[in-house]
Amino acid sequence: MKAAIGCAVIGYGGMGSWHAQRIAKHSDLKWVGAYDIRPERLQDFPGTLGGQAFASREALLDDPGVELVVVATPNDVHKEVAIAALQAGKHVICEKPVAMDSAELEAMIAAARRAGRIFTVHQNRRWDGDYLRMKHILDANTLGPVFAIESRVHGSRGIPGDWRNQKVHGGGMVLDWGIHILDQALMMTLPRQVVSVQAQLTNVTNTDCDDGFRAILTFDDGLTFLAEVGTSNFIVLPRWYMLGENGSAVIQDWTCKGEIVMVSDWENRDAVPIQAGAGLTKTMAPRTDETIQKFPLPEVKADWSEYYTNVVAAIRGEAAPLVTHDQQRRLMRLVEAVFDAGRRNEVVKLRL
Repeated sequence: MKAAIGCAVIGYGGMGSWHAQRIAKHSDLKWVGAYDIRPERLQDFPGTLGGQAFASREALLDDPGVELVVVATPNDVHKEVAIAALQAGKHVICEKPVAMDSAELEAMIAAARRAGRIFTVHQNRRWDGDYLRMKHILDANTLGPVFAIESRVHGSRGIPGDWRNQKVHGGGMVLDWGIHILDQALMMTLPRQVVSVQAQLTNVTNTDCDDGFRAILTFDDGLTFLAEVGTSNFIVLPRWYMLGENGSAVIQDWTCKGEIVMVSDWENRDAVPIQAGAGLTKTMAPRTDETIQKFPLPEVKADWSEYYTNVVAAIRGEAAPLVTHDQQRRLMRLVEAVFDAGRRNEVVKLRL
């Protein structure tokens, strides 16, 4: 039996406590404790999880029983805390977004290289069932050549009222939900490369940082990917919509309610015109039942616990991290292109 890896969390807010609960249940991890600059967040220690409430970040990093540190602080201090942990000889999982920009990311990667420690990022949405189903449809060529994908996350409560609405702390929806859906866009479309980005940033409920955005990524084979986050949407659009030459697929929400509709008879192209508003249309007349087939979405395995299992294996030298430095470099460059395109109201050309 290999010894469990001692793990602690810096930043014991919502995500920090979420990590703690899962660390405590993992057979290859040993829950050690947490530190937060707000002592009241640690008042329940030891509580049901056990563990130590550290009096300072330095005390946590000085503890030899802590081998792996999860950084779950506001975005603007990810770099500072992660580098301090690496310099203390700890392996590091950093919450997303890994950094405020590419320069900060490179400093963190350099610190990990010098320390000889694992440094990776918690891109947990790669294990979402809705994403994995759409990725399966694309990879399997179910719809034939796919020419457009749309990915949306909608809410109606505005931007959160904590540090996430403050630019200085790395707030805004591009760095919040945008990080997730842009990472999904890059991972599901491999090995394609992004060649241009268009973007619109919104400030409906907040003027300090973006409370939503729309970005259109164009890939080198012509595929377009619409990534959209909205926080003032009282009627939500589907979570996913994929268009291929031979059919379409839709997923409505995180419950994975949806379907695939495919053409079954390409020869039967004629259509009876229908009344459309103040006129007739033949072009937009719906297909008849005998020319299409409907299918359920594919079943996929979605097991988030694979993330921590992989981190443990990487620390033990048994596997490479699933979330790599080069993936994060690519993602940060895309995020910077979205901000650039939105601010300039121009198409940004790039290749990543």
